[in-house]
Amino acid sequence: MLVTGATGRIGRVVIDQLLDAGAPVRALTHRSGAAATLPSKVEVFTGDLTVPESLDPALNGAGAVFLVWTAPPQTAEAVVERLAAHVRRVVFLSSPHRTPHPFFQQPNPMAVLHADIERLIAATRLESTIIRPGMLASNSLAWWAPAVRAGEVVRWPYGAAETAPVDDRDVAAVAARTLYQDEYVGGDYVLTGPESLTQAAQVALIGEALGRRIAFEEMTPDEFRSLSEGTAPGSVVDMLLAAWSAAVGQPAYITTAVADVLGTAPRAFRQWAADHTTAFTEGS
Repeated sequence: MLVTGATGRIGRVVIDQLLDAGAPVRALTHRSGAAATLPSKVEVFTGDLTVPESLDPALNGAGAVFLVWTAPPQTAEAVVERLAAHVRRVVFLSSPHRTPHPFFQQPNPMAVLHADIERLIAATRLESTIIRPGMLASNSLAWWAPAVRAGEVVRWPYGAAETAPVDDRDVAAVAARTLYQDEYVGGDYVLTGPESLTQAAQVALIGEALGRRIAFEEMTPDEFRSLSEGTAPGSVVDMLLAAWSAAVGQPAYITTAVADVLGTAPRAFRQWAADHTTAFTEGS
């Protein structure tokens, strides 16, 4: 089984899940040095989604692929053609763009790309499963950890916006299970956490895990745009602001998909925070 995005926050955990299940695992990375960060049992290949022919060695002899799209859209068609020529099954990490909730229905260039890739996959002979995580709990690390580590007030827009953060480990476990078990072929799973929480409440739960109160202060959308300049594309910033704005006063969309696949309830954000306290107290 080939895992793309193998050193990313989802792909890396998918590798561990597959190894635990006794499956042979291949990893695709675009950096040759990444092999040192992966378990010794993993067969590592260097390749790049922007150079479709570079994937052939990794695909040759693989039965299934976990596809995380991390490239511009121009090579998507050629990559999917290569998948169809080499493997039997693909599990695609997409987004909940079909979900009828205001949070997921704002203009989103990534969702458009995901929809295009889904159509390409559907036009092939590939067995496919689509997994659609909502807001990842680990986004908190990029968004709030720097201020928390510095002992500062967390300033953020739309503190009243509600989401249902899903633990990356649950997303990875669903991806791994659907890769090696036939019963999930054709499935389409929107993955969420078990509860609707405002962003301000999520910050408070991080503070609870750390044993201290973290002050939260509302930031204006214009302040957020200025803060994000140079670190995130303007289209992504606009999408986030529109989604959060639409989610104010709307309970988050929640599914049972994690439990349906794994047979266990998804981890709550409180548990995720408790398991990641060092990320909010150490490092940079």
